[in-house]
Amino acid sequence: MSVGAAVNILRGGILEILIISAPVLLIGMLVGLVVSILQATTSIQEQTLTFVPKIAAILGALMLFGPWMFNSLAEYTIRLFSQISVMP
Repeated sequence: MSVGAAVNILRGGILEILIISAPVLLIGMLVGLVVSILQATTSIQEQTLTFVPKIAAILGALMLFGPWMFNSLAEYTIRLFSQISVMP
């Protein structure tokens, strides 16, 4: 395996991880932002208040995007194995 092929495989893996994790991370970030804005406007400074909505939103996002994430990762794995099998 050449260095270029290894770099391409690594780049593809990192890109796939970013694409797969982006929806869940964005939903968690948006929920955290909304809760923080609500805390700032109501002057409630309870640190544990942000955890429950974030966890609920992330679990919902995982349930919603889970099948797509699994299929994406399975397709990438199949593509990776087929690339490895034809390498000299």
